[in-house]
Amino acid sequence: MPRRTLLPLVTEEEFDAFYATAFPRLVGQLYALTGDHGEAQDVVQEAFVRAWDRRSAMLAQGAPEAWVRTVAMRLAVSRWRRTRRWMELVRRRPPQDHAPGPGPEHTVLVAALRQLPEAQRRAVVLHHLCDMSVEEVAAETGAPVGTVKARLSRGRAALAGLLTERVREDGHV
Repeated sequence: MPRRTLLPLVTEEEFDAFYATAFPRLVGQLYALTGDHGEAQDVVQEAFVRAWDRRSAMLAQGAPEAWVRTVAMRLAVSRWRRTRRWMELVRRRPPQDHAPGPGPEHTVLVAALRQLPEAQRRAVVLHHLCDMSVEEVAAETGAPVGTVKARLSRGRAALAGLLTERVREDGHV
């Protein structure tokens, strides 16, 4: 069995010093590659995050800045490819010129839901609009199942009253 060599542990201060000296230089280099200063900062920062987990091996190899630069460049290229693929998809299927707004029924329902106490509103929305079971609503809200059932019952009754009142006022929903 080959013997593993233990690498010297790199302290946080040593890594911070490396970061402080290399970060501005690497951002400048990646800015030249990407043409976007914010993008350059993002990919260099992500490369340093990855370097932190490998700091002892990376610094022991003797070219830590080259390692970080290579990772940052690969990240930039990956992002560019992802953006290019997205643009190709958008060109093939452009977004609709006009997205229809909510219908009058939706608007009335949301207005009625706003009048419910928050706990009842949350239970009703999770159960009826998000299709969650009573048990799932209980887990999501941290309330006992019986409490969720009571909130649903009270919320539905209050909504029925509010929506019935609206129909009487307007003659329709």
